[in-house]
Amino acid sequence: MISFTNVCKQYGAQLLFVDASFQLNPGEKVGLVGPNGSGKTTLFRLVVGEEAPDAGDVERPRRLTVGYFRQDAGDARGRTVLAETVAGAGETAALGVELATLEARMAEPDEDLDAVVARYGEVQARYQELGGYELGARAEAILTGLGFGPRQIEGDVGQLSGGWRMRVALARILLARPEVLLLDEPTNYLDLESILWLEAFLRAYPGTVLMTCHDRDVMNRVVSKVVEIDGGQVRTYSGDYDFYEQARALETARREAEYERQQAMLAKEMRFVDRFRAQAAKAAQVQSRMKMLDKIERVEPPRRLVEKRFEFRRAPRSGDDVIKLAGVTKRYGDHVVHEGLDLVVRRGERWAVMGENGAGKSTLLRMMAGVLPPDAGDAVLGASVVAGYYAQHQMELLDGERTVFGELEAHAPTTGVGTLRNLAGAFGFHGDDVEKPVRVLSGGEQARLVLAKILFDAPNLLLLDEPTNHLDLVTKRAVVRALADYEGTIVFVSHDRAFLRALATGVLELGSPTGPRLYGGTYDEYVGATGREAPGMRELG
Repeated sequence: MISFTNVCKQYGAQLLFVDASFQLNPGEKVGLVGPNGSGKTTLFRLVVGEEAPDAGDVERPRRLTVGYFRQDAGDARGRTVLAETVAGAGETAALGVELATLEARMAEPDEDLDAVVARYGEVQARYQELGGYELGARAEAILTGLGFGPRQIEGDVGQLSGGWRMRVALARILLARPEVLLLDEPTNYLDLESILWLEAFLRAYPGTVLMTCHDRDVMNRVVSKVVEIDGGQVRTYSGDYDFYEQARALETARREAEYERQQAMLAKEMRFVDRFRAQAAKAAQVQSRMKMLDKIERVEPPRRLVEKRFEFRRAPRSGDDVIKLAGVTKRYGDHVVHEGLDLVVRRGERWAVMGENGAGKSTLLRMMAGVLPPDAGDAVLGASVVAGYYAQHQMELLDGERTVFGELEAHAPTTGVGTLRNLAGAFGFHGDDVEKPVRVLSGGEQARLVLAKILFDAPNLLLLDEPTNHLDLVTKRAVVRALADYEGTIVFVSHDRAFLRALATGVLELGSPTGPRLYGGTYDEYVGATGREAPGMRELG
């Protein structure tokens, strides 16, 4: 359906694609992977025709419909969320607008009524054929699946935060039902309930899906083929993400062995040449071997994914009771978020806080961190507790004009240059990266910088609100490894099931009509006990 044949693409000195070939077939669900800057976004643009290859061909049927969700929500305003979503339904939405216009014209005394009625019949037939009369209901079902409540659906899209506008943009694409869906990190701004709904939607979607995603579970459950871009090469693996990782590791090991064998052979032949180069009796053999060496096609050393490693400074030991909540109540206007909440978090525990949007997860962490006072009751840290609090808004507090190193230096002004450079390196900022202005950093880079500052302080209590948002799979794995070795206490909110699975020793579920529920044990044990992966799972409409 869409084929890349010997595609080459270059930006300046950077080669993104060198003779790249692969194919997208009807109905396939494909994951697109590769390091940052490898060319994933460029590949999307080549598919939709926003860019052209320098060489080779990108072939697609002329009448093919393609929907492209990217990390840019735009600035729509003046329409309801529902109207903005419906407006993205392409031909169907345009026909709906024309029907309304024709209906208004029928009431005009000067109109040619026969011509208007005839056109109305044509438009209505096509609108009905495309399912236009079900469009509003389908839009509401998609918006509900993505976490919108009834009041939000009827509210002005311009009043939404950037993350919620991204959800509207995603809903528009899903409602349009293109033959090919291109999804660039569709789960970045979704809660777990919405991610689970999106998984089910994509599995049932009849069209082709090509997606990048930093959520391992989504990739494993949705895709059946993985396309990898790395070092200008494009490789295809048939299977889910776990299969891709295993196949890539085997292929890397094979290529490393092949490279080592050739290097050993070349070294042996060069020793012979060097040893007998000056001996006339061996001149013919030396010349023969030199010609052979010149003709050998060299095996390139395989590119390895660089595994990041984050290390915590050893935190001082806290008392046994780390956090005590007694009768905690919090309201926003008439909305009661928490009422009479009692909870004790003990040293070494790792509580995952779960609940639907509005259940008060972030509010709870903010009260624990002392940045938001409860309306009633007490939220008290225990003896010798040093808290480190991570939340998404902290990225907005970074100084955009400072460099990465300058931001770390401002946080720890009495710390030596070498120590701060080591800290930056531990969080993936190597060499000249430390001189980057904060304003040019990606969301993932900003998240790493904030984490570096928090972990430098060696807290013995970590309060983490969606710490893996915007982090790629390699960085997530490094964060999980570091937290697994961490000796302090953790209370966290996350929509990433791999993160939940790796760290939680208990689950606090908020939002139940009967009040908060505590589940001792791992996330998998929570799923087994409740029969669901999240408190507010939503069915496909």
